[in-house]
This record gives sequence, structure tokens and C-alpha cells, in this order.
Amino acid sequence: MLAVSGWAEDLKPEPYSAELVKRAEAGDAKAQYDLGACYYSGKGVTQDYKKPVKWNMKSTQQRNAIGQHYLGACQYEGKGVTQDYKKAVKWWTKAAEQGYAKGQHSLGWCYYSGYGVAQDYKEAVKWYTKSAEQGDVRGQCNVGFSYYNGYGVAQDYKEAVKWYTKSAEQGDADSQFSLGWSYYNGFGVAQDYKEAVKWYTKSAEQGDAVAQSCLGTCYYEGKGANQDYKEAVKWWTKAAEQAGIEAKNKLEKLKSK
Repeated sequence: MLAVSGWAEDLKPEPYSAELVKRAEAGDAKAQYDLGACYYSGKGVTQDYKKPVKWNMKSTQQRNAIGQHYLGACQYEGKGVTQDYKKAVKWWTKAAEQGYAKGQHSLGWCYYSGYGVAQDYKEAVKWYTKSAEQGDVRGQCNVGFSYYNGYGVAQDYKEAVKWYTKSAEQGDADSQFSLGWSYYNGFGVAQDYKEAVKWYTKSAEQGDAVAQSCLGTCYYEGKGANQDYKEAVKWWTKAAEQAGIEAKNKLEKLKSK
């Protein structure tokens, strides 16, 4: 399950410049949230969390959905303003209702987790799906997660695989692991160890500790790949270095033989 992330990194704002400040001060909504993102990340200017709140607030006065979403993110994270989940929900709802995919995903996360609103899995799936249908990688992953676990919808492994695949193909490590897990166990798809290894590897190479542990197991057991204890140790070690308890146990057992 993917939560909201650092909004400034998602935004990829225009670099800080005197011209950007000039346009923001003149009322350009995009320049305003770009400037806020620069202050949030400290790129090209001294980091100042209060400035993003100021500039995104200006942007929201023009009903700008991106500004609404990122003002919600400031409220959610408590950066530059007192943390307030209810206010985050308020701004994310405004962005989501305008069709902004990231706002829809963030609102879905609040309904899933119960932050700032009563927990409601059906409402979470509703907003995740709206986001996912626009191609949002987090929305796709979380729709898959919802179908896999039966949260807010009838449990459906095939539908989970469908959405995990969409997200995994965009490079999302969580979905790549989940897709590998589905192939390994035959959940919603024909069991295929080679396909499992393929997706575990993609996730593991991005640093996912659970995928690293599972990939090590595949090499240890010779499932989906030639049996290779050195590769097993390699991946279990990577997982163990991230405090993967299961991987540490497997590594210790292997060393004792």
C-alpha cells in the first residue's frame, strides 16, 4: 500500500529564478506552486516550509487543483503549518473533485487510513480507482492492493493482478513485488516461477527488502532460476541489511549448514 509522498519531488517544479518569483507575484498560479515547491525542497533557494504554504494558498485562490493538492500535503505533513489531517482532507477533496489524479489518490489514502475522516474502504477504492484510471502509479498499486485483500471491494486476485501489472510496468517497486508474489503463488494468474523471479528482480534492484528476501529464496530453492546459493546469500544479505528479519533468519540457517 502506497501512501502520499513528498509532493515537491512529484511536482518537478521549474527551477528557482527571479523570473519565477516575478510571475508568481503577478498571480501566475503555476509559478506560485512551482515557487512553493522550490522553497519546500530547498532547490535554488534556502529551504523554508512556511513559504510553500503561502504560495500554494495564493494558487488555491484561483481554484488551482495542483495548488490545492500540495497545500493539503503541507497540512498532512505539518510542514510550515500545524499538522491537521482534516484540513488536508478538505484541500485534497477540492483537488480530487476537479479531477486531479494525485489529489484523488491522496484522498483515497485518507479514507483508507482514517486520517482526517472516518475510515471507509469503499470510499478509498472509489478515489483510488479514479486516480488509477488516469494512470497514476500509486492509485493503480492501491487499487490492486484493495482487490487483493478485499478492502472495500469483493476480493478478486485477477483484478489485483490487472492493476499491479499496470503499476509495475511503470516501474513501481511495490507493485513489482506484489506481481511477483502473485505469479509465485498462482494468485489471479497461472503459477509461473520464472515470471515471479523477473518481477522480484525488478523490485529488488530498486531496494525493496521483501522482494530481495523472496528473490533469495527463489535462488536457494531453484524456482524460476537455476539454483545458486551465492545469489541467494547476495539477496538475503541485501534484505538483512535493511533489517529484514526473515532474510536474516534464512541467512543464518544457510551459514549453519
